[in-house]
Amino acid sequence: KRLNWEQLLSTKRSRESAGKTRRYKNTDLRSEFEKDYHRIIGSASFRRLQDKTQVFPLDKSDFIRTRLTHSLEVSSFAKSLGQNIGENILEYKKDSSFTPRMKEDICHILQCAGLIHDIGNPPFGHFGEIAIREWFQRNLPRLTYHGKPLDQVLMPQMREDFYHFEGNAQALRLVTKLHFLVDENGMNLTYALLGTILKYPVSSVEVDADSGDVKTKKMGYYLADRQIFEEVEKETGACGCRHPLTFILEAADDIAYKTGDIEDAFVKGFISYSRLLRELKVLQDGYLKNQDGAFQAADKLEEYYRRAFEKGIADPEEYAVKNWIVRVQGFLISCATFGFTSNYREIMSGTYCHDLFYQTFGEKLMDLLGDLANRKVFTSETIYRMEVKEAVILNDLMDQFMRAAIKYDDPSQSLNSIDQRMVYFISNNYKNAYHYHARGKSDVEKLYLRILLVTDYICGMTDSYAKRLYQELKAMI
Repeated sequence: KRLNWEQLLSTKRSRESAGKTRRYKNTDLRSEFEKDYHRIIGSASFRRLQDKTQVFPLDKSDFIRTRLTHSLEVSSFAKSLGQNIGENILEYKKDSSFTPRMKEDICHILQCAGLIHDIGNPPFGHFGEIAIREWFQRNLPRLTYHGKPLDQVLMPQMREDFYHFEGNAQALRLVTKLHFLVDENGMNLTYALLGTILKYPVSSVEVDADSGDVKTKKMGYYLADRQIFEEVEKETGACGCRHPLTFILEAADDIAYKTGDIEDAFVKGFISYSRLLRELKVLQDGYLKNQDGAFQAADKLEEYYRRAFEKGIADPEEYAVKNWIVRVQGFLISCATFGFTSNYREIMSGTYCHDLFYQTFGEKLMDLLGDLANRKVFTSETIYRMEVKEAVILNDLMDQFMRAAIKYDDPSQSLNSIDQRMVYFISNNYKNAYHYHARGKSDVEKLYLRILLVTDYICGMTDSYAKRLYQELKAMI
């Protein structure tokens, strides 16, 4: 089996635009993927990312990254990688069917994908996902529907959807269904773009974190969204394989957050210059010594420090770290480019199962940066204290909204006055989407969609909105 670019770059949408049939359509010269870009930039869901956590929740400083600035960085790295890789395919004639126009399209698709790759994530960063997942594991066996525990009422895949709750699957759902702009097709983005953000082309019952294949690590779509998933797969010809552009998007995301986390951690005082230098020296001495052409990470950091010192810069450590970060990003972009182009055949046949840094000079450096952030930031008391607070907020919101949602739209149950108000709070946008998709469905399917209605609403919240709503519901005036 071989994936082909003609199909992979499908401009099809769930609802084709009226413009295609009109005679005077030539006034808009943008490609379909450039139109996607404007749809995303103008959407409320994208704007909300400015108040969602990257690493440091509810941070007062204006330097620290939010989900929005992170997504802009990913978008920019992804586009650069698209340019490098597209140019490489053309120059070395890796693929006779690949055209300069395709290179351009790839850059636009990746630019868009970077903007929306995190758009489905709940408030409070990755910890928010864990908190919601654990809430389901605790509560589905405890909550009842017509006297039976939910985990027994729901079909296996419905139940696993909640146990494997995932920001990635939520992103697909958000852009295809929940963004009720014109109609039920959400943002109505191109299938090439939807294929690119589908990081894991497996359902919740097919997740296999130990398979050694990156595409089965997490779930990629909910049962409720299986139809659009299958359409995208068929239209792009991916059929169970990862879309090649997904590898590029993931590499851009990894570069952005691993370098960004270190920079933010340095600014916040979690990681010092000397600590970073010490760890890089261990890496350089142990691994890079005998490798020609390898990036001498520790030497580079010291070089920037010396330069700052000679220039008489007030804070040479800050100068060194910030300049080093930029230099490392460039180096990692070249590693990911090499990772894609040197494994081109496997990627295009759907058999490549690693990330793009696998077995490149950048792999050990990426591991080190991730590990350093984990030890010094994510497992620090400051972050743990924040996360405990966030879990309290999310657990409480889930408790209150879920209790109301289970009874909502069920003729045999009556809502008490508080439940009525809880349902009222959920935005009409989400409720309209629920009613549209619940038409003609069985009671169990409706129940499943109502549970999703709550996660949809909570995932759409910004950090400060979730905190404020919690305080209001607790009467913490």
